Amino acid sequence: MQDWKRFKSFKQRGEWVELLFMAAATLHGYHVLKPWGDSLEYDIGVEQHTALLRVQVKGFSYRRGGGYLCRLRHGGSGEQRYNAKDVDLFALYVMPVQAWYLIPSARVLRPTPKMYLRLYPVAPPRPGRHTSAHDYEPYREAWHLLGMTGPDRKK
Repeated sequence: MQDWKRFKSFKQRGEWVELLFMAAATLHGYHVLKPWGDSLEYDIGVEQHTALLRVQVKGFSYRRGGGYLCRLRHGGSGEQRYNAKDVDLFALYVMPVQAWYLIPSARVLRPTPKMYLRLYPVAPPRPGRHTSAHDYEPYREAWHLLGMTGPDRKK
């Protein structure tokens, strides 16, 4: 059985994915901070000299077509969009294939916040599909983005 299937609720599974992210970031040499409670727009802080990188962590497993679908929504109803002024980076974990995507928030929240992303860690999109909107492969395992600040991170 895959580890992520053991959890009884999405909340428990989300907490587990946050722990996985914190462990991986620490192994890559970063200092991580976990805010008390869950009332902030982000899940994890990553210390960067005198700055704090605000990271929203998401884990998902829903496969649709050739890719995995990730919802970038939050709130009680799950219909609120994230705002680039509140989150600096998304850490997206594709659970079935154990792949991390570290995507700058500006890439997916500007000019219009996306509600969904489709990631293709196993195979590229099917031939004939417009791929630029789904081309997040450069962000796969992009741990170096945790060390970049300001404009460097938005690339």
